[in-house]
Amino acid sequence: MKFSSSSSVFALGIILMTLVSQSYGNLKVGYYRGKCGKHNVEEIVFNVVKAYASKDPNTVGHLIRLQFHDCIVRGCDASVLVDGPKTEKTAKPNLSLGGFEVIDTAKDVLESVCPGVVSCSDILILAARSSVALYGGKWYDAETGRRDGWVSSQSEALKNLPSVNMPVQNAVHLFNSRGLTKEDFVVLLGGHTVGKVHCDKFQDRLYNFYNTRKPDPRMNPALLKTLRNTCPAKGKINSATFLDQTPKSYYRMDNGYYKQLVANRGVLEIDVNIANSPLTNSIVKKLAYSNDGFFLDKFGKAMIKMGRIGVLTGKQGEIRRSCGAINRH
Repeated sequence: MKFSSSSSVFALGIILMTLVSQSYGNLKVGYYRGKCGKHNVEEIVFNVVKAYASKDPNTVGHLIRLQFHDCIVRGCDASVLVDGPKTEKTAKPNLSLGGFEVIDTAKDVLESVCPGVVSCSDILILAARSSVALYGGKWYDAETGRRDGWVSSQSEALKNLPSVNMPVQNAVHLFNSRGLTKEDFVVLLGGHTVGKVHCDKFQDRLYNFYNTRKPDPRMNPALLKTLRNTCPAKGKINSATFLDQTPKSYYRMDNGYYKQLVANRGVLEIDVNIANSPLTNSIVKKLAYSNDGFFLDKFGKAMIKMGRIGVLTGKQGEIRRSCGAINRH
């Protein structure tokens, strides 16, 4: 795979980054500057993501979701990347994750130019930021300096990852326990604007909502018809559809997802719930009725905050040689 030179998106991001000197604990913006010889670590990750994204536009949704599934379980320690039996990767909610090959490729390139320097957890964070910027989002200053964890547990993933029908109050509590506000929760769900989901995650809403043998009455009739065509009641193929049903905006970071929610066109039950819950409906409406820039500013800040969860530094972790294998035994 050929990696192109940096685009104007990356160049602008680097210019902005040099104007900002900020840190959070042991994390900081530009942590790898000067640590990989003459090579720019963030540019390498950006170009790898760009190469994959040019061939598969689903890359952006994969990488955003990958960061979320990593950080929400044990913190941002690359534990979701570990291969093997009973690891996080084998938990049912993680079986549909994608983007691992992007992280592995970036790791291989970086190991070839500065072995043992860049953690897989930082690569994941930088890759997610790059995909957001490449698909219409705003460049944000991703903090780096993490180490990779030594533990990856299937049971922990099953226990901690939110389900598609988790009550809003429970979801808000989960995010609060990770240092995130209810606004952060709603904003991060905005990653659904570029995501896809398989029929088995919402099919009950189409035919037998909570054993009523009827569809979810909150669903827009036109959307119901569309989704039933995609997901027949007795279909043998677990097809996928877009979480944001805005035409011509399937792979663009914008606030279309929230506009769909206020029109009763949410696909997942959690989407519908945040639009209707008194805890979050005002946040959804504000994001829907504001311009794209308002959402994009919020999204970048929420991604940065999520990237601070459970960070390992110094001797708390390691720099893996391969993202799928823990070094220490």
